[in-house]
Amino acid sequence: MSDTPQLLLAHHLKALKLPTFLREYDKIAQQCAAEGVDHPRYLLRLAELELIERERRMVERRIKEARFPTVKSLDSFDFTAIPSLNKALVLELARCEYIARRENVIAVGNSGTGKSHIALGLGLAACQKGLSVGFTTAAAMVHELIEARDEKRLLRLQRQLAAYKLLVIDELGYVPLSTTGAELLFEVFSQRYERGSTIVTSNLPFDEWTGVFGSERLTGALLDRLTHHVHILEMNGDSYRLKQSKQRQRET
Repeated sequence: MSDTPQLLLAHHLKALKLPTFLREYDKIAQQCAAEGVDHPRYLLRLAELELIERERRMVERRIKEARFPTVKSLDSFDFTAIPSLNKALVLELARCEYIARRENVIAVGNSGTGKSHIALGLGLAACQKGLSVGFTTAAAMVHELIEARDEKRLLRLQRQLAAYKLLVIDELGYVPLSTTGAELLFEVFSQRYERGSTIVTSNLPFDEWTGVFGSERLTGALLDRLTHHVHILEMNGDSYRLKQSKQRQRET
């Protein structure tokens, strides 16, 4: 019979979805007893632990749902390697206030300068703020859109893409798009216009985007929507990846 209160408490805490309370209440009780801490402060400690753990799980879930190819933070980016990049602007964007304002970010520069790293870092920052994030490459998105159209589930996918608070589209310009692919991708941008934030990385300056979309009219309409409320990150310079590779070789 002496175990009954503990069993009931465990049952109730599981029902209330308070796993950290359940795991820690006995240990924290012993600590508080040893320190002479009163009951309200004991409960406060448990509540704080539960909130911290809940937030950690929430961030993990957001990161998993974002489908990042790898998790990278801005802390690990070497800003000195790309002098053209406005570090102050990147750190300001990491606060994620632009997402609340439904503004876009475009990182433009030659290959290997860390555009994807910056996009991943900003995506991670948004996850840590509790915001829904989706990550994909332009080629993968177009493939997914065409597949969804062929399988009669395009509307559902479009709604999913429109619902993200932040959508990251990496590597726009690396692969020319078919007419259908270009039109479907344009529709994604159009549906998110002033409804959600989009980050785009591209190795091409804006005046060469027509070669990707195959239509001056479509490219003009796309840029009009994408750049209406935009932060542009200039990332031209020597290859960031090449520098890292050479540095690793020197260290080995």
